[in-house]
Amino acid sequence: MIEVVPETGSTNADLLARLAAGEDVVEGHWLVADRQVAGRGRQGRVWNDGAGNFMGSTVIRLQGGDPPAHTLSLVAGVATYAAVEASAPELSGTFLKWPNDLLVRGAKLAGILLERSGEAVVLGVGVNLANAPKLPDRQTVSLASKGFAVSRDAFADLLDTCWSHALRSWRSGGWEELRQDWAARAHPIGTPLQVHGPDGELVRGAFAGLGNDGALQLELSGGTRRQIHAGEVSLAPRR
Repeated sequence: MIEVVPETGSTNADLLARLAAGEDVVEGHWLVADRQVAGRGRQGRVWNDGAGNFMGSTVIRLQGGDPPAHTLSLVAGVATYAAVEASAPELSGTFLKWPNDLLVRGAKLAGILLERSGEAVVLGVGVNLANAPKLPDRQTVSLASKGFAVSRDAFADLLDTCWSHALRSWRSGGWEELRQDWAARAHPIGTPLQVHGPDGELVRGAFAGLGNDGALQLELSGGTRRQIHAGEVSLAPRR
């Protein structure tokens, strides 16, 4: 089910509030806003979008035997990539960046935000269909600017289908296949990356794939590998 509201602060915040109030928000229910005026991304960034873009959130009810909840970020990336690919099949230069961005030639097209609430996870997805919000620290892009006119409602239906399929796979033993799907849609092995860790440490290295748990693998200059479980990742200029 897709519930559409004309305007809200944040679809993620709305679903978190519903969960906190004890509302039985079921899996498969999407809350989608025409406009979002207090949206946010990772690291507390403001992420406000206007009419025509996709801004929506859904809930995952964690069950015993599920893979680790943090892997849902990568699963959502695979689903979002699939929905964009179906909407704009001739779009080139599209790739996933760990853990939750979809880029087109280095410019951000879509972002994903997961927030935990007890035994539930709220998944928020924002995709620049009609316009790209201006961000002070990164380039952005929209499908419209690349020549693809994509209806928000049609995209919502596509994403709902792609996400439902991915979630069923994740829950029924398909995490390894999804992990490989994510890696196949990421920037190439060897891509220079830099990571600002939660403690402020800056780590530079080359993309070396994903660990079994979805951690980012970096090959450092000395040839050693380092697993990254959290941090702000950006593409680094080649030297």
